[in-house]
Amino acid sequence: MSAKPVIRLESARQDERDAVAYYAREAGLDIALRFAEAVRDAYRSVGNRPAIGSPRYGDLLGIEGLRSRKLSRFPFLVFYVEGKDRIEIWRVLHAKRDIPAWLHEGAR
Repeated sequence: MSAKPVIRLESARQDERDAVAYYAREAGLDIALRFAEAVRDAYRSVGNRPAIGSPRYGDLLGIEGLRSRKLSRFPFLVFYVEGKDRIEIWRVLHAKRDIPAWLHEGAR
């Protein structure tokens, strides 16, 4: 089975930009680049194996197919939905946020 293309919604793109800017400002460029790499790794992982993510928040919020994948080495979760021919990345959120509120704010 081949990997599905990963499509980032604008809300996810903005989450990434905000997090990279925060890490660059607070921890330095090296950490910001490591964060960006961890995000790319997570996208690659869910593109190759979409079922790897947890359905916990999808079940909790009643959003069919919503899954989340934790970033390695960073306290962030990638939220996505698997479609027939692609993976849609909805949000990239800090794990300590009010996840339900943030998901609804940026969802489609």
